[in-house]
Amino acid sequence: MMEKMIAMQQKRRSRKGGFTLVELIVVLVILAILAALLIPALTGYIDRAKEKNVIAETRQCVMAAQTLYDEAYANVKKNGTADIPTDAEILKLAELTDKGKLGTDKDKVAFDGNKVSHLVYTNNGVTCTYNGSTYDCAK
Repeated sequence: MMEKMIAMQQKRRSRKGGFTLVELIVVLVILAILAALLIPALTGYIDRAKEKNVIAETRQCVMAAQTLYDEAYANVKKNGTADIPTDAEILKLAELTDKGKLGTDKDKVAFDGNKVSHLVYTNNGVTCTYNGSTYDCAK
C-alpha cells in the first residue's frame, strides 16, 4: 500500500513540469544582460536616424531656396532685380515652418551666381550645413 502511494506521488511530481524559482531567475538575468548590450546599439541607430532626417530636411530647404531664387531670376526682366528669398519663404516652400530654422544672423543662405552655395539648417539640436555639394552634420 505504501509503495503504491509513493509511486502515485512520484507520478504527480513528474507531471507538473513547472519551472523552479532558480530557473526563472537565471532566465531574467540573461534577458537583463541582453538588454544591457542592446540599448547602447539602439541609441546609436536613433542618433543616426535623427541626423539623416535633418540632412533630408536640409535638402528640402536647398531645393526650396533654389526654386525661389530661380523664380525671382525669371522675374528680373519684369522688375530689374532678383530678390534673394527670405528664410520664412524657404521654410514655407520646404514645408518645414514648424520644425527647424535656417542659419543665424551671420550665417544666412548664400548664392553663387545662380546656384545655392551655402545653407545652414538646425533641427532638434542637430545642425546641418550645405556647402555647394556636401552636407555636414554636427551636434
